[in-house]
Amino acid sequence: MARLIAHVDMDCFFAAVEVLDDPALKGRPVIVGADPKGGKGRGVVSAASYEARRFGVHSAMPVSQAFALCPQGIFLPGRMRRYSEISDKIMEILKGFTPQIEQISVDEAFLDLSGCQRLFGEPLEIARKIKTAVKSRSSLTASVGLGSNKLVAKVASDLQKPDGLVIVPDGGEKEFLAPMPAGKLWGVGPKTVDRLKQMGVETIGQLAEYDPKRLETIFGKMGAYLHERANGIDGDPVSQRDQSKSMGREHTYDQDTDSKEDIHRTLLMLSEKVAASLRAEGVKGRTITLKLRYQDFETHTYGRTLETAVDNAVEINTIAKSLFDKNWQTFRKIRLIGVSASNLNQGEDQLGLFDDPKNKIKREKLDKAVDEIRERYGRKAVKRAGEM
Repeated sequence: MARLIAHVDMDCFFAAVEVLDDPALKGRPVIVGADPKGGKGRGVVSAASYEARRFGVHSAMPVSQAFALCPQGIFLPGRMRRYSEISDKIMEILKGFTPQIEQISVDEAFLDLSGCQRLFGEPLEIARKIKTAVKSRSSLTASVGLGSNKLVAKVASDLQKPDGLVIVPDGGEKEFLAPMPAGKLWGVGPKTVDRLKQMGVETIGQLAEYDPKRLETIFGKMGAYLHERANGIDGDPVSQRDQSKSMGREHTYDQDTDSKEDIHRTLLMLSEKVAASLRAEGVKGRTITLKLRYQDFETHTYGRTLETAVDNAVEINTIAKSLFDKNWQTFRKIRLIGVSASNLNQGEDQLGLFDDPKNKIKREKLDKAVDEIRERYGRKAVKRAGEM
């Protein structure tokens, strides 16, 4: 096998961590996400245990629908600091097999294991060793897919969950993918699937045999991408760049709102959460982005890049609030609002020309104290006046 790529995907990660920390939840339908509010909540599900999935609950589902399907579910708000902590531990385990690792989310990563057979054995043996190491050192299970490229490895890891292991033989990529629905291809969303169905294409195999020039006429540059991937071709390397792309939080309103006062309060709350996540990871962000979704689901994003990176809620909120005030179409109600920080870096930043070192030290001490209180007693234990 010219290349040996593994995709390691933790099973129901957020829900599994909750069960790990509270064994009384084992065997029960655990649902991590927004407060269902008796079926009237308007957020989404972040994760669902396999017990909850038996009721039809899945991630990204509206929490109101999840409650209707599984009212006896254990709904939990989520603890990103804890999930990040466990994630870091798992990534360190994976780095013991190869330094060529690409973390693509908090619970999954690609590993380039090419040339590692001499050290760890044949592909099947390597995959088993990875799964055993993760289970013995984290008490959590992972599903692993192995293949000659990232595409087939990712598809393979999803086939036998939980605790799965699927290997795609070199040269068998096209045959492996052919019977699967076109939507299984990484990056092919519902709209593309609907368009393909209109063309009479429902499986990856049918897409692989479709005229590539016709695909380019219909989909533009994406047409060539679709044809290559359908044929199991993917030369994308496992990237070792810093995988921390961004950190963000969103809020879906119970009722669409045009109250500027309410929205400003929400922005401050989201800025607090983003700042806390940044500090928990030991990073700062230079680019602050605002996300607005109107009542008709039309969505816009606006960003601003700063000279120095920040991890303080007041600074993040100042930018987010400014972006909102400048861009909000006041005649339209807001359904969802989000704040995120990207362009992340680690370590200390230089002070700006007009920054007061004493004020910076005071802010850092205050942030640390607030983080400690919330970690111990919960986020509601202390709030800024602007959130009240």
